[in-house]
Amino acid sequence: MNLPHYIERLSRQDKLMEHEVKLVCDKIIDIYSNEKNIIQLTTPLTVAGDIHGQLPDLLELFSVAGEMPWTTFLFLGDYVDRGYHSVETYLLLLCLKVSYPQRITLLRGNHESEEITQVYGFYDECLHKYGNILVWKYCLNTFNILPIGAVIDNRLMCVHGGLSPDLIKVDEIYKIERNMDVPHDGIFCDILWSDPDDQRKGWNVSPRGAGYLYGPDVVDKFRHDNNLDYIIRAHQLVLEGYKWHFKNTVLTVWSAPNYCYRCGNVASVLELSENRSTNFIVFDAAPTAFRTTIHNPNPPEYFI
Repeated sequence: MNLPHYIERLSRQDKLMEHEVKLVCDKIIDIYSNEKNIIQLTTPLTVAGDIHGQLPDLLELFSVAGEMPWTTFLFLGDYVDRGYHSVETYLLLLCLKVSYPQRITLLRGNHESEEITQVYGFYDECLHKYGNILVWKYCLNTFNILPIGAVIDNRLMCVHGGLSPDLIKVDEIYKIERNMDVPHDGIFCDILWSDPDDQRKGWNVSPRGAGYLYGPDVVDKFRHDNNLDYIIRAHQLVLEGYKWHFKNTVLTVWSAPNYCYRCGNVASVLELSENRSTNFIVFDAAPTAFRTTIHNPNPPEYFI
């Protein structure tokens, strides 16, 4: 497996061959099969949110935030769907994980799902680029083994979406059987799908059709019961690239600039120093010269 060559090709938006994809996916399964549901991390660390198949913008992220392996990254999920280069984006991140396993952590998002990828683009992209769905199936196997949470310095909890009314202690996440597609309810579903609600307290129905909306009182109790400073999550488009909720107790990080090639938002990554002080690097979409123009007759909506 010639990983430097794979990384170079993927960075040029060139696809890997099917057998090469299988080699990378099999190796990722070997790596993550031995990991628990929650990854324990330490600062300094750079945290990134949704990428959604926007490969040139992922490369721009590395350009402004630091190249691997000199910078240590935590990605919060949603690597595929929406964008035109989900295959290359996801495989590039997998290749980086195989090359530098201690320097990059990939959590699972709600789009790393068999059901969701059949609706929002990744399945169709794999079929279009390879003429069959084998690559999609190889990637599905890796989705099901990705960890679903991280804790930084024992004080910051990181998940893709947020909290669950069934989740009292962080340690309960360790008990989840994650080697499956994302279920429609329960803790596993909720931590990938839920959102903070800046308007209401308590638990409320989510307009997404999965997960919940949770208020500041819910977060304060969870933080107190688990001795946490704050929660870091992604999952939600914020035009400024990041957003603090509930008096700086929940942080949304969004890393897909000009989401869906039409939202006009900036993106960000969060730099955490060794004393957990925060610095946000805000960046725009990659220059047009670095993009491959691909016609998409059905541009996706961006609710999820």
